[in-house]
Amino acid sequence: MDISELKTPFYLLDEQRLEKNLLLLDFVQKQSGAKILLALKGFAFWDSFDLVGKYLSGCCASGLYEAKLASEEMQKEVHTYSPAYKDDEIDEIISISDHLVFNSFSQWQKYKDRAVGKLSCGLRINPETSSSPSALYNPCAPFSRLGVTKKEFKEDLLDGIDGLHFHTLCEQNVDALELVLESFELKFGHLLSKLKWVNFGGGHHITREDYDIEKLIKLIIDFRKRYSVDVYLEPGEAVGWHSGVLISTVLDIVHNEKDIVILDTSAEAHMPDTIIMPYRSEVRDAGEANEKKYSYQLSGNTCLAGDIMGDYSFDKPLKIGDRVIFEDQLHYSIVKNTTFNGIKLPNLAIQRKDGNIELVKEFGYENYKERN
Repeated sequence: MDISELKTPFYLLDEQRLEKNLLLLDFVQKQSGAKILLALKGFAFWDSFDLVGKYLSGCCASGLYEAKLASEEMQKEVHTYSPAYKDDEIDEIISISDHLVFNSFSQWQKYKDRAVGKLSCGLRINPETSSSPSALYNPCAPFSRLGVTKKEFKEDLLDGIDGLHFHTLCEQNVDALELVLESFELKFGHLLSKLKWVNFGGGHHITREDYDIEKLIKLIIDFRKRYSVDVYLEPGEAVGWHSGVLISTVLDIVHNEKDIVILDTSAEAHMPDTIIMPYRSEVRDAGEANEKKYSYQLSGNTCLAGDIMGDYSFDKPLKIGDRVIFEDQLHYSIVKNTTFNGIKLPNLAIQRKDGNIELVKEFGYENYKERN
């Protein structure tokens, strides 16, 4: 299929770029002895799971639906963690998971008898140390509900617990992990001789060009030697990092003191983190406002006044019907899509390693109707 035949908006996954990320993650696994899991909360494009499963050890899930997707489509290790489990879902989660992590001792005590002996059980702890760049994404922020602090930890209730889990990072380098591990070991290290595994959680930006791979490998090897435990990592953005784009079409250009482009996509509905984080998405062949000859504000096709991608400039003037390509939009965007304003969900396409382009999912009115 020629890319021009695909109706916008659509996400396009580049298998070759995805495999490049997976090869690097697999290198870390092999050199360090750790196991790396795909965090479905960040990348759940399951048409690519045959490729992902060739390299990674499994998936980490945030509840029943993600666990089912991992079990059905990846068919490798399934590690499930949720801030709280529902009574009518817990038995099915247990039946399809390999690890089950509890967020509190009350949840552990509630479900212990139903879980022990059927899978490996763990507890999420809060090391109360994080250098997360945003309070919104900081699990160690004051009053956090995520994980048990040292003060609230009950060592007398650990019978049946095989491991500890923490997650404190957000798209960060290994120096941030090193800082967290110091606090973790100081507060909880004395417990590890009785345990089988430690999960370092996510937020490890391993596939970013400036990430210190060798330091991460050494850190994991040293930790495993000190405590004789298995180590797991759950990077989300690192798997899908720069592996795909969101392609849209210019519907109209209006003028209100500046030229404003209206696209058939939406920052609010299709790229929500550009508003929530916030961050500015890179646009192919574009620069900052006024950097190039023709400047425009790019905006979405919804009624939200703030549905704006930002100001960009181009070498040539944009015209109605032109395509605009937003870079690096596969991680966290697809899983957070909405149909706000009844706007169409972007289709899903894959550029295979042989160069062929395949449309794997087309969304329409029924998808909107079923969600309302």
